[in-house]
Amino acid sequence: MAIELSSLFTRLGTVSASNYNSIVSMNLFVALLLACIVIGHLLEENKWVNDSITALIIGLSIGFVILLVSGGRSSHLLVFSEDLFFIYLLPPIIFNAGFQVKKKQFFRNFITIMMFGAVGTLISFCVIYLGAMELFKTLDVGSLEVSDYLAIGAIFAATDSVCTLQVLNQDETPLLYSLVFGEGVVNDATSVVLFNAIQSFDVTHVDTRIGLQFIGSFLYLFFTSTLLGVVSGLLSAYLIKKLYLGRHSTDREVALMMLMAYFSYMLAELFYLSGILTVFFCGIVMSHYTWHNVTESSRVTTKHAFATLSFLAETFLFLYVGMDALDIEKWRFVSDSPGTSIAVSAILLFLVMLGRAAFVFPISFLTNLAKKSTSEKINFRMQVTIWWAGLMRGAVSMALAYNQFTRDGHTQLRGNAIMITSTISVVLSSTVVFGLLTKHLIRFLLPQSKHFSSVSTISPDSGSPKAIFVPFLERQQCSETEFSSQEFSSQVSIGRPNSLRMLLNSPSHTVHYYWRKFDDTFMRPVFGGRGFVPFVLGSPVEQSDNNLGERLLQNNERLVVTY
Repeated sequence: MAIELSSLFTRLGTVSASNYNSIVSMNLFVALLLACIVIGHLLEENKWVNDSITALIIGLSIGFVILLVSGGRSSHLLVFSEDLFFIYLLPPIIFNAGFQVKKKQFFRNFITIMMFGAVGTLISFCVIYLGAMELFKTLDVGSLEVSDYLAIGAIFAATDSVCTLQVLNQDETPLLYSLVFGEGVVNDATSVVLFNAIQSFDVTHVDTRIGLQFIGSFLYLFFTSTLLGVVSGLLSAYLIKKLYLGRHSTDREVALMMLMAYFSYMLAELFYLSGILTVFFCGIVMSHYTWHNVTESSRVTTKHAFATLSFLAETFLFLYVGMDALDIEKWRFVSDSPGTSIAVSAILLFLVMLGRAAFVFPISFLTNLAKKSTSEKINFRMQVTIWWAGLMRGAVSMALAYNQFTRDGHTQLRGNAIMITSTISVVLSSTVVFGLLTKHLIRFLLPQSKHFSSVSTISPDSGSPKAIFVPFLERQQCSETEFSSQEFSSQVSIGRPNSLRMLLNSPSHTVHYYWRKFDDTFMRPVFGGRGFVPFVLGSPVEQSDNNLGERLLQNNERLVVTY
């Protein structure tokens, strides 16, 4: 009996020590997150460094210190987990991007974005796959199979939309931002689909039937994932509109929006769909309908809560990538042949640049042929910027590489270790080098981007979570935003297309007209939205109307005093 009690206490002591070590690691990691926020604030005016690069450098520095303290045994506080990335960190980042995106600009360039994101990713995948198969033969990289080379193509075809958010500014370059980031979202989804298809299909016997199955699988995945995101967003709008949760508690409104967004992502993962596409379009629908159905305090809360969660997740990712870059276990396998690892990294970086150039310039040329207006065409300077801004590789590539070449974050094979270390090298070099120079490249190639910041004015009573009035449409057509407080009650009407020639000359304007007509007639009366929520005692719109009246009265008083 005494022996059993002794062994029990020993086990409890071991568990307690393990829990204590986890608590210490989490405390240190939270302290590092705080340091990233403070240092990032101090470097806010710096023209070279942004939040992602700051977190990356801090992660590298702390990883080096931990490596020294531990005697070369470890460089990170947490073990990289794909579940941590795909289930907990990626959803708030992608959802907030959809929630804050300029819907007008995104859908106006939807076909171009799909060409870049889907067709372009397939072209980049083929270039990287064929180039790696051909060039790696001259290097001693271990025994890599055909499926490994195909996986390499999918891994390095995935751009880093997270870092794009940190580098580009939606207000200064709205067209560029919508193209690069919209492509990044579709690109990530396409890369994950490619990667999963490689693991599920028998790639050793590729024929026409398997190719058609893959194309059908991708189309099914894209449309089903998008539909699930739209339905989830509409369901949240309908529930909040009918239940009026804000009468009793704004906390319930905010909680419902957050949980519905996360639920849509998990449903997509449950049914083997693309959670990235689902949660992105869920964010777009929620910003169009649900956000207008909640109380004004809930609008402010959700806007900042989603942005804060996204910011923390991004900082966490870059901080961890920096620490994991010095993982001694993987570098030990390539210590006897550092030249091979450097050569593999250089080849992969070259193939990434070549694969992106192989579709950016041809697709831009084709889309320009279909556009009549010169202002809507993608000029060569913008093409170079799009090519450059999409060269960064990040956490998606890391997660897919760990899935293919490790088991639970560890590997004992030299070839797999070389691929992991090369992936880390490409991610670090592309993020730091391309990330540092992207802002300066934009200022050099697109000096007119300053015009946007001077013309754009943020409306205090915006019609969307991040509403900005920018003259996107010609003929003084009204965007989804509202004007400033002096022009609060007036909006520019959308001219009705009166001929087939106008439909052919301005398809985006004509489609927008009919969409607004359908939206105002059928969708908003059911699901709510700006200007269509019924006035019910205690409902969100009662408070909004009262606040609107107060604002108009204050504006009139200011005008009288000024006069």
